[in-house]
Amino acid sequence: MASRLIDSLATTGALAEVFSDRSILQAMLAFEGALARAEAAAGMMPARAAQVISTAATADNFDAAALALEARESGTISIPFVKALTARVQVVDPASARFVHFGATSQDLADTAMVLTIRRACSVLSADHGRLAGALRNLSDLHARTLMLGRTLLQPAPPITFGLKVAGWVAALSRGWARFEKASHEAAFLQFGGASGTLAALGDRGLTVADRLAADLELQVPDAPWHTERDRLAALVASAGIYVGALGKMARDISLLMQDEIAEVSERGGGSSTMPHKRNPAGCAVALAAAARMPSLVSAFLSGMVQEHERAVGGWHAEWPTIASALQATGSALAAMLDVASDLNVDADRMRANIERTNGAIFSERVVMLLAPGLGKETANGLARDALDRSRETGKTLREVLLGMPDVTHVIPPSVLDRIDVPEDYLGAAEALRLRLLKADS
Repeated sequence: MASRLIDSLATTGALAEVFSDRSILQAMLAFEGALARAEAAAGMMPARAAQVISTAATADNFDAAALALEARESGTISIPFVKALTARVQVVDPASARFVHFGATSQDLADTAMVLTIRRACSVLSADHGRLAGALRNLSDLHARTLMLGRTLLQPAPPITFGLKVAGWVAALSRGWARFEKASHEAAFLQFGGASGTLAALGDRGLTVADRLAADLELQVPDAPWHTERDRLAALVASAGIYVGALGKMARDISLLMQDEIAEVSERGGGSSTMPHKRNPAGCAVALAAAARMPSLVSAFLSGMVQEHERAVGGWHAEWPTIASALQATGSALAAMLDVASDLNVDADRMRANIERTNGAIFSERVVMLLAPGLGKETANGLARDALDRSRETGKTLREVLLGMPDVTHVIPPSVLDRIDVPEDYLGAAEALRLRLLKADS
């Protein structure tokens, strides 16, 4: 049984329930009940047998711990599970017991149960993504004109708006979600092939049963069983990894902006066990932890794709824990950043003060661009560096220094230099880009 303490930062309550023993058992039982009904409809078992099997297919009173122990001996949870379900049916109607799991194989049961579980998990994730995207769009609109430093290689750069930064998060998350949503749809396929993937045990009615089974479970019917073709699931896990990476980028930005010497944004919570003055980036830490774990989970799944012949040994057996961990990590990061975005404190005054603290140095590019047409870029760069050196030595602003340099005022009129360090005048296409990013998300 998973530890709630160990997994507390690796999942959410909703996703922990989706991947709980009871939930997994119910997914497996859903397959067996639907299989019995499909085969009865195809004339392969008595209606009475399908009814008894369906009635027995509830998760109550199954011993998950005993099934898990037996699974280690058989190499799959399916074998002890089918044995336990058969025993249940036997008690009610011995004649019906021989039809349990009729014509299916262990991997049919395991893979379809996994697909059903994935579908439930994706529904939980979809709701949270929608809320996060909405919260970020509102935050971007609210701060469309909130000025802040751009930062490149962790150093001050020309100004941007906080709204533009947030719109970048929105767009990346939306692209990531589109990939994940497409992959989750493509993964929602029935697995039903029997021993060698030919449905030979069902004679000429195998495809009919498959169609009825898929319809009952509301799954898509593949062209053929995919016992050793795991590309759809690989795409799902990989897209989850990309999406969590986008969440991690957002968390990294916010955590850096929360540093006390920057102090431009802050989460509402996040205390310290020993230092009452601290407000730690708690939500960001949860998302960054997930982002740190996801690459190894994606790698683990991709490593297991190379599976032999019609049924593999070890490859698909490794997938359940990997997929469960990947989707729960995705949900954990998503829920954490939803909390952060929904109640993020933005200090616009501090953002402005940090721009002013550079003494205008961040506008050196602007100076070069104004000087270069008349003097050439090399000379322009030299004058800008001289002005920056004087600014650092004297404590004067870059604007004040430039106004005292005849080589500069000869090219750039004082009326232009007077506004050389006004950040609103050097935003370029920031707002147009912000709107384009949000339009792409909608």
